[in-house]
Amino acid sequence: MNNFILQKESDDRIAQLRINSRQAIFLVSIFTCLFLSILYLSAEILSGTLYKKRLNDFKKNYNIMSENLKGLQKKLENLDNKVLVIEEKDKALRNYAGMPEIDLDIRKLGTGGYGIKSNILSDNIAPMINEELIALQLDIEKISRNVNLEIESYEAIYDKVKKDINRIAKIPSIRPVKGGYLNSSFGYRKDPIDNVTRFHQGQDITVKSGTPIHSPADGIVKRAYYAGGFGNHIKLDHGNGYTTLFAHLSKIKVKHGQKVSRGEVIGLTGNTGRSTAPHLHYEIHHYGESKNPLDYFFHSPN
Repeated sequence: MNNFILQKESDDRIAQLRINSRQAIFLVSIFTCLFLSILYLSAEILSGTLYKKRLNDFKKNYNIMSENLKGLQKKLENLDNKVLVIEEKDKALRNYAGMPEIDLDIRKLGTGGYGIKSNILSDNIAPMINEELIALQLDIEKISRNVNLEIESYEAIYDKVKKDINRIAKIPSIRPVKGGYLNSSFGYRKDPIDNVTRFHQGQDITVKSGTPIHSPADGIVKRAYYAGGFGNHIKLDHGNGYTTLFAHLSKIKVKHGQKVSRGEVIGLTGNTGRSTAPHLHYEIHHYGESKNPLDYFFHSPN
């Protein structure tokens, strides 16, 4: 068995330590274990610190991403509401152009869309964020299809309008008065005088007496006189089956048989006939069938 001598010398003495190979291996093993233990504990402390830092960074990024997704979702909801407004205008424009409405099933499906590959959603993303991303993707695709459909619809309307501009010039398409308050609307209502429910064939617009009334399209005056419940009233024939009626006027500025142009002043609002307050009663008829005037309000009179 080999022996190892560790010697320390000084001026007045010599110190020696004799160890055999077995003892040397034992001491080396102890120092090695001690060194590895210190190294392991240091690594654990360092990794724990780094883990906490990464976890805090992840939570911070998660919260930022979540807030951004909520903001995008809100913007998409606002955009979706604007698309609904466009759809309503599309219906009115198609009515204006004499075109059928888009089929409800086609409107639900839309056209085309912005395709997003599903594999962009990583399995490593937090489940809640993943779900929000999927919902956001579906909303984007839905709005994209609806927008594409509306673009195609407006292109079709534009082509139809170009081919039929003369007919459209005779369609009532402007508000007959500037401003005012939309009061009793088209449809069933309780009569303000006798409180009986009846079908109201026009749109009442509350304005002060003397407000100018504008012709909503080119036409010919068919009636311009006082008559019972309508009081002073005017009826215009615009051709292609369209007629308009204006009631409760304070003054009539046209006469029977006179030709009028779109935007021309034909009378002044008032409170004549069967009326409780100054306003304009405005009706639109197409081949004798009453139409909702709100579907024909595209511009205000200049």
